[in-house]
Amino acid sequence: MHESLLEPAQRALLAEVRDFVKSIPRQMILDMDAERIEFPTDFLREAGRRNLLGCRYPRRWGGRELDWTATALVLEEVGVLGYIFACVFGVGAELVCDAIIQHGTDEQKERFVKPLLRGEHFAAECLTEPRGGSDFFGTTTRAERQPDGDFILNGHKRFIVGGTAADFFLVYARTDPDAPPHQGISAFLVERGAGVTSPYLYGLMGCRGGGASRVVFDQVRVPAANLLGELNGGARVFETMMIPERLGTAAMTVGAARPALEIATDYTARRKAFGRPVRQFQGVSFQVADAVMLLDAARAMVHSTCRAVDRGESARRVRRLISETKRFVTDACQRAVHNAMQVMGGIGYTNVYPVERIHRDLRLASIWTGTNEVMAAIIASEWYRERAAERAAGQSRDCELDAAEAGAVEEKCFD
Repeated sequence: MHESLLEPAQRALLAEVRDFVKSIPRQMILDMDAERIEFPTDFLREAGRRNLLGCRYPRRWGGRELDWTATALVLEEVGVLGYIFACVFGVGAELVCDAIIQHGTDEQKERFVKPLLRGEHFAAECLTEPRGGSDFFGTTTRAERQPDGDFILNGHKRFIVGGTAADFFLVYARTDPDAPPHQGISAFLVERGAGVTSPYLYGLMGCRGGGASRVVFDQVRVPAANLLGELNGGARVFETMMIPERLGTAAMTVGAARPALEIATDYTARRKAFGRPVRQFQGVSFQVADAVMLLDAARAMVHSTCRAVDRGESARRVRRLISETKRFVTDACQRAVHNAMQVMGGIGYTNVYPVERIHRDLRLASIWTGTNEVMAAIIASEWYRERAAERAAGQSRDCELDAAEAGAVEEKCFD
């Protein structure tokens, strides 16, 4: 949200988060990108100590009872440190935590949420499999119920942020192989222990230092008390998780792109060519202007969608708005960072400035939490449905009739 629109409490929260972001040592950022730090445990502990994790959850479980607008403010500012910082910040305290708050028992919230929001434990979300990314409901991970009510879990998950460091995992597994895909999956809270391994740490183009790994579950006994929600009710957990997963991604992407624009602005104001600052050349200044416009529009879209979620608009409309937001914002931010590198010329392609790291990091934005092509499919499906309902209800002016020859029905051929 543009700062002129913030309430006093929101301004105070923003100041808190900025103070936290300023406290993070430069060396941690460098060491994570160089993979000298595998996972930023100290970063999460400090965020927990400052009570910045999961700020929209009830105070009873360690949150602040704020809203999505506040959450977006926090995620954007954390993203300024680097995309991976916002990733690890959000995966446990926004994604896994959200699932437990919405679908878990009080006992599960006590055991898992409280230490998570204090920064004492970390959680990872296990969705993607070696043979399935966007095809979530095609999961082959299996959880078989035992006579005593517990489950035996077997399967592989990959690209798991925090996979090497998590104390527990939110895992989706097939519990009824004979049911239709949407009706035979359950969600579990799986604690690290016997049979849980992280055998492969991925070498990533960007977003390094988040412990992204493959996670293998080999004959893991999962207590019945760790079933999240209803048996075979994993689809309901997954559907609600798409709100924090995709809306949170959009908010933090704006923050991660901002430094590239700021650095490029400062550079082009000082750098001279042909006897004058390069900002005076339209080929440069227009690209900076486009980047400013894209980030402002992206931020406005994030907070408009936050308001829709907070107001409790219909699930289908929220689904469309979140998909639009994730797609537009991630595309817009990638374009803004591209422009920032372009106007800086060759120096922007080196590690003298962090723009090249930001460029690498943000390439992930349009891939994870559902590719932007999947977002487009959701947007189209929901919009056609929404428009058909509007037309049937006669809710708006029929603009098709506002043409001189609107009555020429023989010219309107559809078959």
